[in-house]
Amino acid sequence: MYKHILIATDGSELGTKGIDHGLKLAKTCGAKVYILTVTDVWSAGALATAGPATIAEYDTALRSAVTDILKQAAGFAEAAGVQYQTRHLPNRYPADAIVETAQSQGCDLIVMASHGRRGFRRMLLGSQTTEVLTASTIPVLVVR
Repeated sequence: MYKHILIATDGSELGTKGIDHGLKLAKTCGAKVYILTVTDVWSAGALATAGPATIAEYDTALRSAVTDILKQAAGFAEAAGVQYQTRHLPNRYPADAIVETAQSQGCDLIVMASHGRRGFRRMLLGSQTTEVLTASTIPVLVVR
């Protein structure tokens, strides 16, 4: 059914559930996976108030976190016996990067987790999952 699955993760506990579910599905289907993490762009306001030291510290911490996220995801894929590739896309809006990467890599399914926020909290916090669902032309499996 599925041959190439993109699994998007942010490294959170819920994101790890998405990885687990996506890898189980890939194993069942004999699909390969493309594990993606995306880091958002700095807002103009944050850049205006941050000094060079703050930006350098942020970049160092971000690189370390991304390395940990992808290393953990790779370990899960290896343990599951699933063929995988990992990638980090920096300075991108996550929903856009997820959809574009799925298309450019020829994926036939996107797997991602969602906190399932509703109402006012969703309006305040937004939802990358909702944006992916709206923009994607390929199926999206949402894990909660």
